Amino acid sequence: MITRLLSTAAAFLAVSALAPAQGTATDREDIRLPDGFAIERLYSVPKDTQGSWVAMCLDDKNRLIVSDQYGGLYRFPVPPAGEALDPSSIEQITYAEDGPARKPRGKQAPVEENPADIPEELRKLPRIGHAQGLCYAFDSLYVVVNSRRSATGSGVFRLLDTDQDDQFDKIVTIRKLDATGGEHGPHAIIKDPDGKHLLVVMGNQTQLPDDYTHSRVPELWGEDQLLPSLQHFMKGAEAPLGHVARIDPDGKTWEILATGFRNQYDAAFNKEGDLFTFDADMEWDLNTPWYRPTRVNHIVDGADFGWRTGSGKFPAYCTDTFGAVVDIGPGSPTGVCFGYGAKFPAKYQNALYICDWSYGKLYAVHLAPSGSSYSATFEEFASAQPLPLTDILVNEKDGAMYFTVGGRKVQSGLYRVTYTGKESTAAAAAPKMDAEMRKRREAMEAHLRKGAKPAGGGALDKIWEELGAEDRGIRHAARAALEKQPPANWTRRIPNEKNPQIVLAALIALARADGEQSAGIVINRATRIDYQKLENRQQRLDLIRALTLAVTRGGVPAGTRKAKLAKYLDGIYPARTWEENRDLSALVAAVEMPTAVPKMMALLEKASGQEEQIAYAINLRFLKDGWTPELREKYFRWFVRAAGYHGGAKFRAYVDNIKKDAVASVPEAAMTPELTAVINTVRKDSGPQFSSKPRKFVKMWSMGDLEGYLGAGLEGGRNFENGRQMFGAGTCYVCHRFNNEGGAVGPDLTAAAGKFSPRDLLESIIDPGKEISSQYGASVFTMKDGSQVIGRIMNLKEDDYRITTDMMKPSAITTVKASEVESIEPSPVSMMPPGLLATMEPEDILDLLAYLLSAGDPDHELFQ
Repeated sequence: MITRLLSTAAAFLAVSALAPAQGTATDREDIRLPDGFAIERLYSVPKDTQGSWVAMCLDDKNRLIVSDQYGGLYRFPVPPAGEALDPSSIEQITYAEDGPARKPRGKQAPVEENPADIPEELRKLPRIGHAQGLCYAFDSLYVVVNSRRSATGSGVFRLLDTDQDDQFDKIVTIRKLDATGGEHGPHAIIKDPDGKHLLVVMGNQTQLPDDYTHSRVPELWGEDQLLPSLQHFMKGAEAPLGHVARIDPDGKTWEILATGFRNQYDAAFNKEGDLFTFDADMEWDLNTPWYRPTRVNHIVDGADFGWRTGSGKFPAYCTDTFGAVVDIGPGSPTGVCFGYGAKFPAKYQNALYICDWSYGKLYAVHLAPSGSSYSATFEEFASAQPLPLTDILVNEKDGAMYFTVGGRKVQSGLYRVTYTGKESTAAAAAPKMDAEMRKRREAMEAHLRKGAKPAGGGALDKIWEELGAEDRGIRHAARAALEKQPPANWTRRIPNEKNPQIVLAALIALARADGEQSAGIVINRATRIDYQKLENRQQRLDLIRALTLAVTRGGVPAGTRKAKLAKYLDGIYPARTWEENRDLSALVAAVEMPTAVPKMMALLEKASGQEEQIAYAINLRFLKDGWTPELREKYFRWFVRAAGYHGGAKFRAYVDNIKKDAVASVPEAAMTPELTAVINTVRKDSGPQFSSKPRKFVKMWSMGDLEGYLGAGLEGGRNFENGRQMFGAGTCYVCHRFNNEGGAVGPDLTAAAGKFSPRDLLESIIDPGKEISSQYGASVFTMKDGSQVIGRIMNLKEDDYRITTDMMKPSAITTVKASEVESIEPSPVSMMPPGLLATMEPEDILDLLAYLLSAGDPDHELFQ
């Protein structure tokens, strides 16, 4: 990986840092921040008595309220500037149903509550804890509990002080929630800017309540898988899961705003009232084609963000989902907040701050309006090893940022960040979205709201018109609005519509809303479209999506209708881009297109990276017809090659599952001794080889060897297709994402053209250790016995650090005891290996550079 990309503004010294002392959170000196910022460690939480803090809010008296993940709630005044938290100021929150009761200040209850250890006067009190969401609003404390082991069970609860003595004495159950008890249950609760509602954020182990009052998401839930998905976690889980709900203060309403999240922990509104969250796919799925990088999402009304269990996730480009504002990389999302009210320079006031628990990163995301939604850049704002961030807020009274670290019983702490530099900290104006674009999107979203009447006449005409909008946010809202209307009111418009964008959006809506009855209409109209004359890749993907949904919702057509569909697909497959070929491969396999096997095998042989190859291999696994002995042998030789590929913890299991299904699909007569020998072949070496034929060593290139080729050598038409092949040959796909394909443990290189000159890019590949970004650099963990482990913390639990030691093998983990670590310091050696260009000729290297520096070139078919 190219470790320079996305480096932060924060310079740091590679000096030895002592590991945190037992019972103390990471020292402030070990936390990297941008120039001009200062940090205080206000408190190291005693694990045995106060647990590990995961949620935080401010009350109306400028006190912080925090929650132990497996224990109680605590409250204390914000410490004055320059002072640490006084432990004696901490009180545990308790309540009684039938009268006031309080716990004396300074006394702490055990984390694991044994009735025998609890004083008699407290033993009879109902307890609340295990909270992952806290919000002080409407003169009360809202608590979101995520635990079946708690006294209350999972749900949303409201604590009241009925006699105004500053002690909570009544609990109201707002809503019990059906959650499995894992860490993907109910999480944050935040205020709605309208001052009348709250929002609750829930991961994918929380079921939608049976009695929800309204859904802005069209209630057309479906898995939409052409072939059975591979599943290793949450087997059998089905949509809708992972949602955000809007409630009134008393919990009488439960309105679903969006679904399809995996485990978004928190959310925040910007000044214009737009909602954002931070979500991630499972790290077990790293380096598979269905893994989507950790991302910031703009939560638009009515969206399904596409999480499905196992290999079934919707790609971000699907029109019936809504993509990311920006991809971040690997991580474990926790708390988020905007910098509003902070006495920071302007760009940091308007930033969205997102916490990554596993890698110890606090990112500042800089949003920019883009049509009716947003784009963004990001930078690392604070980081350390370890720094398991859990929650974050800005206190407008002192202009400081506060964050907690903790979770999973690791050492917890409370920190305060202030700005001490010379830039102005005057209140800054926030960037504003184009008013007309917002008005158009919100006009469509109005049809999704509770009480919206069926659109007729001019209103339906406007929805139909906006299906053809250039802006994705407006098109999304119009498509969702159309799905809220009875199909009989608009289906008749489809046959004569001339605008292909409108036709395709309407066909997707019809397949979702009435696929069981109208699949034939969708297929007939879609196959009348000249695929090659569609304007861009998105329209071609939309056509494929419409056909896919017609088959998943209406079934594979039979007889002549099936033959007609197969003939149409045969004429467009293979297509120009790998995204199209990925989706088409599943479709041609589902309809058993006669030429599916030879065409897909040709794509498999040509594919440059493991994600693309897996996408073809998984769709070949059930096909029984169209094989020759030679093609079967090539297919199973791919599994031998794939044994050298690496990914997340379940990567090997996924590939093994594909092979198991493929073997089961081979007819007995075709299972020859020669094929059996190939199937049973065990790969001898473990290094990845992405090309179907081994590549030969050319040279260990230096800058002196290649510098003369730059300049004129990059002018004119380079071979982007060969450049893409070289991206695979150089194993770049293992760590890096480019143009929506590849790994996620290293920087996304799609924006390389805006950050690197050709010379700088070449130097970063040849000499990756010359400049190492702290975002992707390794640390040296020196143990008390003198031994060392080099890598990055990617997970923690209690006293364990789980360290990734080889970025080429994301699941290669070494576990060390935090109590046995003597020091942690930045490694001077890049985790990106040298010699990645050694099998390439100079022309290959120039093609690779041109490919990386030309992402999004509208004149090249690879990016159309």
